[in-house]
Amino acid sequence: MKTTRKPFTQLAFAALALGLGASAWAQGAYPAKAVTMVVPTATGGTTDLSARMLAQALGPVLGQSVVVDNKGGGNGNIAASIVKRAEADGYTLFMQYSGYHVISPHLTKQKLWDQVDFQPVANVISAPQIIVVRNDLPVKTLPDLIAYAKANPGKLNYASSGNGSLQHVTGAMLEQQGRIKMVHVPYKGTGPALQDLLGGQVDLTFGTAPPFMPHIAAGKLRVLAVTGKERLASLPDVPTTAEAGYPGVNATSWFAVFVPTATPKPVVDKLTADIRTVVQSAAFKQKAQEQGATADYQNPQQLGDKVKTDLAGWADVVRTSKIEAE
Repeated sequence: MKTTRKPFTQLAFAALALGLGASAWAQGAYPAKAVTMVVPTATGGTTDLSARMLAQALGPVLGQSVVVDNKGGGNGNIAASIVKRAEADGYTLFMQYSGYHVISPHLTKQKLWDQVDFQPVANVISAPQIIVVRNDLPVKTLPDLIAYAKANPGKLNYASSGNGSLQHVTGAMLEQQGRIKMVHVPYKGTGPALQDLLGGQVDLTFGTAPPFMPHIAAGKLRVLAVTGKERLASLPDVPTTAEAGYPGVNATSWFAVFVPTATPKPVVDKLTADIRTVVQSAAFKQKAQEQGATADYQNPQQLGDKVKTDLAGWADVVRTSKIEAE
């Protein structure tokens, strides 16, 4: 027994060492190729801008290129279905928009995905909504808009990035708080909605500031209010909805990275650490602030907790706003 145990023990340790070595090599090899970041909107909106800002800065940190792939439509369901079915290997990331993640589930009768299909990686950007009107609409303040809507019932229409999006819910909140009625016009993302707003096909919209900032600066659009608790540093003269007399209109978006739920923990750990490096950098923070947003890193646990809290909170808003499920 003594003559056979030692070789067996040595072989066992050798096999264990080989196993650990292979595991360490596999973890160290990630990423060994380009990473795809799927975006649930068309180009031009804040979800898209958040993805492109992150992809550009994250690539050098990961050591591989990060390719943005826009899959807009279906209130985010098209992109979510693609990521849900993707290989859980860290090569398919999901830049998700909070409206689609925690509001749309309350408004969709046919469930194409569930929260358990995705594992949180990191929150990247947070931003309040702003209320923006075409520059030839005869209103200059939020009270002006409410008065105009009451004087012209059913005449105003507002664009959103889709039924159940945060823009849609914000519009419903404003209707409820201002006791007005507007026509909702859904689009496949903020980009197309913005183009029709600039073209005069719609009167106003709600959205995070980044895609609107150049047009506001050029005088092509007018911003009436910020739906957050504080004014934006990039729009210091624009009052909050609370300051304008409508504190009940309070909506902030977040943009976060998720992966298929079976993605290995070492991969998620690397991704969240590298995203933290990017988001907490001075350059990324400055760029986000210039766009009217906030670089807001949150780890997987924090993001997961946020999803649970917001999912419950927005259920109440959807119910009281009387938005019907599709």
